[in-house]
Amino acid sequence: MNTGSAAVRIDKWLWAARFFKTRSLATDAVDGGKVRLNGERIKPARSVKPGDTLAIDNGATEWEVVVRGLSETRGPAAVAQTLYEETAESIAKRQQSAETRRLFQEPGAAIRGRPTKRDRRKLDDSSW
Repeated sequence: MNTGSAAVRIDKWLWAARFFKTRSLATDAVDGGKVRLNGERIKPARSVKPGDTLAIDNGATEWEVVVRGLSETRGPAAVAQTLYEETAESIAKRQQSAETRRLFQEPGAAIRGRPTKRDRRKLDDSSW
């Protein structure tokens, strides 16, 4: 954790906190409006400081976190988890969406590998 600097670029912080696998993915998400700082749309060079609130949408999940620490380097997952604190509302929303995805699976989700003729018939019967 870097305590020397007062602020870090948002794309570096998202990468260091392990919300995105690469820094370029973090930059693309910020450019695309998938990350909001204190409710407003931002650019990748925008600085984040402790106490800021981030809303992060990385595809399947949405996070709402409060920045607790700063780091420009990617470290172990245990260190990355100390950089932020997820809000209780965000935790509840993520658990609910995970449960919804678990209960309502797509018809072809259970098929592994190339579908057999029987699998294709089942898919055709269940589709519109």
